[in-house]
Amino acid sequence: MLTLEYFTKMKEVLEKIESTQINTIYKSASAITDALLNDGVWHILDTGHMLMYEAIGRSGGLMAVRPVRVSLNVDNPVRPRARSVSKKRVFMDSIKGLPEFIVDKSNILPGDVLLIGSVSGTSVLPVEAAICARDRGVTVIGLTSLRYSQHLDSAHPSGKKLFEVCDIVIDNCSDIGDTLVHVDELGQGICPSSGIAASYIVWAIQARVIELLLEKGKKPHVYISNHMCGAERFNAMAWDEYEKVGY
Repeated sequence: MLTLEYFTKMKEVLEKIESTQINTIYKSASAITDALLNDGVWHILDTGHMLMYEAIGRSGGLMAVRPVRVSLNVDNPVRPRARSVSKKRVFMDSIKGLPEFIVDKSNILPGDVLLIGSVSGTSVLPVEAAICARDRGVTVIGLTSLRYSQHLDSAHPSGKKLFEVCDIVIDNCSDIGDTLVHVDELGQGICPSSGIAASYIVWAIQARVIELLLEKGKKPHVYISNHMCGAERFNAMAWDEYEKVGY
């Protein structure tokens, strides 16, 4: 029964996206298309990580979608010992100046489009990255849960949330807590909707971008599955051409 309840409620989320977010999806696609046709780039920075894999390099996906990947690693193996002092855990959001560093260190330039994904939209990193990018002439699209975000306090010093600092905002229509099915025995919800919702939205955007490019007489470059005959050669040639024309 929980499985069937999940199926039902996930479909409801997708139907809500279709009925309420189509205009912002089209607006996003239009901004992206204009950028690609003017030597711009479509970047994705997803703090939830789903889109960094789903939207990049997939069969049927645009080569023009480029990830902003950030990794910070400290490797310091030591012998086991008693810890008299508990060290404070350090998260990327607590590193002062990191969002500005990411934007400046990346290849994000004025005229580009940056899609930032954050379900809650309240952490410092996505909010500050959006502010920094917009200050540099980048169009910023926020993909977030409006209901969830409005329920939470912002960790950003300004008190603002992602949906308040973007040029375009797409609601993933996820609920507070990002779960679909409440389990009485556990006293909590299970089965998040935001991952599937984000994928649904980004593929809808890609479909519209492809449509708009074709309407303008431009042929976008799209991956085919690596398992298809001749895929390696096809994708390599398509990538070379994408790098020349930018879409």
